[in-house]
Amino acid sequence: MAKESVKAREVKRQKLVDQYAEKRAALKAAGDYAALDKLPKNSSPVRLHNRCKITGRPRGYMRQFGISRVLFREMASEGKIPGITKSSW
Repeated sequence: MAKESVKAREVKRQKLVDQYAEKRAALKAAGDYAALDKLPKNSSPVRLHNRCKITGRPRGYMRQFGISRVLFREMASEGKIPGITKSSW
């Protein structure tokens, strides 16, 4: 499980990306790279990293569900994800 500070950092980055999205798009369209450089570095969407919403695990992230593969397997086995069942034959 990731530290709370790491998870909080990702949330903060996401807020900055959302806040500056329109401004970044306008500056890019105008070709004003000097002004783009003056924006906060964490406002760039490239700096975001997909993490599990519950545990903060950075690897094995399942984009469709927003959680890691480990948590997905546990929740699917317990029947907590609608429409997902463990296969058996």
